[in-house]
Amino acid sequence: MTSPEVTTETEDSGPSGYAAARLRLLQEAAQSGPPRRTALARLTDDWLSALFAEAALSIGVRGAALVAVGGYGRGELSPRSDLDLLLLHDGSADAGAIASLADRIWYPVWDLGIALDHSVRTAGEARATAGDDLKVQLGLLDARGVAGDLGLVAALRTAVLADWRNQAAKRLPELDELCRERAARQGELQYLLEPDLKEARGGLRDATALRAVAASWLADAPREGLADARRVLLDTRDALHLATGRATDRLALQEQDQVAEELGLLDGDALLRQVYEAARTVSYASDVTWREVNRVLKARSARPRLKERARERSEFLRRVVAGDGRAFGGRRPEPERTPLAEGVVEMDGEAVLARTAKPERDPVLPLRAAAAAAQSGLPLSRHAVRHLAAAAAPLPVPWPATAREELVTLLGAGGSTVAVWEALEAEGLITRLLPDWERVRCRPQRNAVHTWTVDRHLVETAVRASALTRRVGRPDLLLVAALLHDIGKGWPGDHSVVGETIARDMAARIGFDKHDVGVIAALVRHHLLLVETATRRDLDDPATLRAVADAVGSPGTLELLHALTEADALATGPAAWSTWRGSLVADLVKRVGGVLAGEAPEEPEPAAPSAEQERLAVEALRTGGPVLALRAQAEAAQHEGEPEPVGVELLIAVPDQPGVLPAVAGVLALHRLTVRAADLRAIELPSEVGPGSVLVLDWRVAAAYGSLPQAARLRADLVRALDGSLNILSRLAEREAAYPRRRGATAPPPRVTLAAAASRFATVIEVRAQDMPGLLHRIGHALESAEVRVRSAHVSTLGANAVDAFYVTGPEGAPLPAAEAADVARRLEAALRA
Repeated sequence: MTSPEVTTETEDSGPSGYAAARLRLLQEAAQSGPPRRTALARLTDDWLSALFAEAALSIGVRGAALVAVGGYGRGELSPRSDLDLLLLHDGSADAGAIASLADRIWYPVWDLGIALDHSVRTAGEARATAGDDLKVQLGLLDARGVAGDLGLVAALRTAVLADWRNQAAKRLPELDELCRERAARQGELQYLLEPDLKEARGGLRDATALRAVAASWLADAPREGLADARRVLLDTRDALHLATGRATDRLALQEQDQVAEELGLLDGDALLRQVYEAARTVSYASDVTWREVNRVLKARSARPRLKERARERSEFLRRVVAGDGRAFGGRRPEPERTPLAEGVVEMDGEAVLARTAKPERDPVLPLRAAAAAAQSGLPLSRHAVRHLAAAAAPLPVPWPATAREELVTLLGAGGSTVAVWEALEAEGLITRLLPDWERVRCRPQRNAVHTWTVDRHLVETAVRASALTRRVGRPDLLLVAALLHDIGKGWPGDHSVVGETIARDMAARIGFDKHDVGVIAALVRHHLLLVETATRRDLDDPATLRAVADAVGSPGTLELLHALTEADALATGPAAWSTWRGSLVADLVKRVGGVLAGEAPEEPEPAAPSAEQERLAVEALRTGGPVLALRAQAEAAQHEGEPEPVGVELLIAVPDQPGVLPAVAGVLALHRLTVRAADLRAIELPSEVGPGSVLVLDWRVAAAYGSLPQAARLRADLVRALDGSLNILSRLAEREAAYPRRRGATAPPPRVTLAAAASRFATVIEVRAQDMPGLLHRIGHALESAEVRVRSAHVSTLGANAVDAFYVTGPEGAPLPAAEAADVARRLEAALRA
């Protein structure tokens, strides 16, 4: 490329004049959205047009034009958008002159720090490149002349559109595959905590792909709401560029509140919900459009070939000559219509309304059509859904039994329920049937443990529950409770408490009787009870079992709650359920079932130490130091058939001395071992063995990643930690400094509470804090300083949050007095906040 010639810049057309005008435009708070994007594109057009005219005149080039393509061609310039430019020429000018003309345009753009995607081609070269590169062809579909020979641009645009339409049968499947690959790579925008507004499924790329499909004349996208959804995504990207000062499409967590403020929204949640709504509109339009494209292409491929058509024509002429009237009496066969349910048929791979269907007289038809589609694994036709939304009579309240049965059938259909449910939501039918649904629709969950928005999580839970219906006596109650269990998240306060009231009203609306309404409300109120109790409480304590039994009330409700707990966790995300959690919940359910059956829970007695514990204790007393034993356990996952990371039972015996708990916890943290549960007990050995007490710690741990450490290495570090030669605090501080955190992200402060009446034998202290290396070490150190004994610990981690429960006693082994327990909790919280 040759060097640009020096030119004299003017205030109006030079880079400095354009930069100043651009800055003024971006700083005008009154002008935003489409008007600002249009104004920025027009301002850029004027500047580039002046550059082109001056350079073309100076160099003496004719038969050339400057063409905007892609987003710039559509006039959608965000504050930090790059410029997609094509220098088009007819091939008559000298190659050196064209190169010089290009330099005179590209360099001023680069000098201003604006990203530039540029090319220099003849019309023939542009078409040939488009034929080889789908992305180039998509960009040229939005080609727009900026300066120069606009007739040359019009001719190219006409030729490119003709190529696109002629090759639609080949190029559209390629575009479909491109969209699918991008979706698999980037995820679904409507569910991501930090979505890419452009690349994720339902983003700007997909909206552009729908324009390309429409340009092919093969199929058209649903237009209702699509323009508004595109505008929301573009406005959000504009605000993101202004808030960050960067050309980025990723809406990071730490920038969402600032972007929301730029858009005049309340907060980041309001912003995400608006973005999710827009993405859902684009995603649904994409589903409908690509289904139509594939239907049309399939129909085309099924048409008779030329030879078959020739034979048909010969047969037609033979019949005419023979005077056979059937030659003119035949009618083109109509698509086959297979009945699915009353008023619902299958046609062309979709569930559609039968000709005899009368939605205005059949209020149950929307649910019946949805249930039939889901049961058949078919998409529900968009035209059918729109007709139902426009014409269907409202259901009476309470619903008739047939409507309730169709809802249960829809929820019990499994994975195919999701697409049908989303089709109903797209036309507002769900909120018409269940008005409280609007509060959770597209509501984000700012928790990395959750994969979905609140509404999609509820549907996913019902899908998971459908696989568990054989385990319960009332599958209808399980499915409806699964759909409603988090319905309270749309309101302030504890979502379980609020949700109980809402679920009671909704269950009555759906038509359940008083008893069933009470069961559903109880399931919603206590849907977290089993997993929280199993992972954070001592299941050997009768008070724990009695509290759960009192809350559940009956064996039938316990059975349903067990299935709901599993379905909820599986629908939350991979971090919310494991074989370990499942086994704890199953053990709790078995014990509580015994209490509900009238069996008195056994009073816990100090269990005799096992032979292995005694052996380790004797060895620890003999050597005067810690003794360890690791026993690996390969766990088989209950649902996916894949092994979970290896778990380990770690037994440690140490002559009783101060600082054992924090030392052990610190060493485990240094070796990247995750603690799942811990049991601590002091063993008094017989006098003939030797005087003294030995502290035995029974830990259940798992490797965060990599292989398990050797027992010898753990013991060596533990010896050093106990004698003070290993500075755990400094080592953990180094790890903590390197612990990945999102820039600008702030965690909520830790919270320490007392669980009232949770145990008759110990005081239960619950800690909720941001998970980090050495958290258990810090907690153990604080409890050691408070001069309390830790009887057992129940540790669980959900995403970035640790929720740990500690059973503590005074030195004499009794629960702490209320005032002393409150003081310990305050001191522990202060230590964690420091």
